[in-house]
Amino acid sequence: MPAKMTQTWVKILALAVLLLAATLSRAEVAIPLLKSHVIDLTATLSVSEVTQLEQKLAAFEKAKGSQVAVLIVPTTQPETIEQYALRVAETWKLGRKGVDNGVLLLIAKNDRTLRIEVGYGMEGVLPDAMAKRIIAEIIVPQFKEGNFVAGIDAGIDAILSLLKGESLPLPSTKNGPENSSGMHILLDNFIPLLIGFIVLGRILQALLGRLVGAAITSIGLGFIGWLFFSSIVAAILIAVVIFLLSLFQNTGSGIYRNGRSSWSGNGFRNGGFGSGSSGGSFSGGGGGFGGGGASGRW
Repeated sequence: MPAKMTQTWVKILALAVLLLAATLSRAEVAIPLLKSHVIDLTATLSVSEVTQLEQKLAAFEKAKGSQVAVLIVPTTQPETIEQYALRVAETWKLGRKGVDNGVLLLIAKNDRTLRIEVGYGMEGVLPDAMAKRIIAEIIVPQFKEGNFVAGIDAGIDAILSLLKGESLPLPSTKNGPENSSGMHILLDNFIPLLIGFIVLGRILQALLGRLVGAAITSIGLGFIGWLFFSSIVAAILIAVVIFLLSLFQNTGSGIYRNGRSSWSGNGFRNGGFGSGSSGGSFSGGGGGFGGGGASGRW
């Protein structure tokens, strides 16, 4: 009797293990937290490549208001890429609420599948047939050669080119949810650069003299201001203000104290030049998706 009971419990345990394994094998792939325009969970892109693509998409969002994101995952199994892409798009809510101008480029590397998921508001600009052409004629040929970076970059350029030709509402200039992403981009990028250049300017003044250091600092920040605001007037204004501030500030205070530097490398963390992401400030704007887009394989 004890032997039969043991065998019974062994069978029950084995059945439970099999059921658990089956359940786990069918578990849905988790959706990553949206922190930036580009999320690569496969290490396909280098840090610099992610940064360049991120800057391109952030600049486009600032100019046109459309949110385009790239997600690279190992697999979407057990879901199809269409099911997973729609689930990601609905969770991230790319694009502005009511305008629905979001686009997702999803790549499942191990599955060798990809999809362009298009928001409601972009279906006229980026119809299914055009999304299919971008995948088949631009991205897939590069992927087949193993050129993932080139394929993604060329595909994104094609998507952005189509979106630029559509008359979309410009991003709101009022304080509110619609322009919060643009403000975060400004704060997370321009402000750290501003602080960094001011620190660098004070060092240059200590090494090269007040006038030369102030000139280099103002020119550098004027150029950065031109890149951020696309306005030569804003660039000149920033350069003049920084030049005057740098010229008349006390270089001895804060840079050298008792013959040693009073700043350390820690000043460049948490939003400085060493930051490799947007600090978690990027988020969807409430856009809606209905399954529009196209898929492909390579």
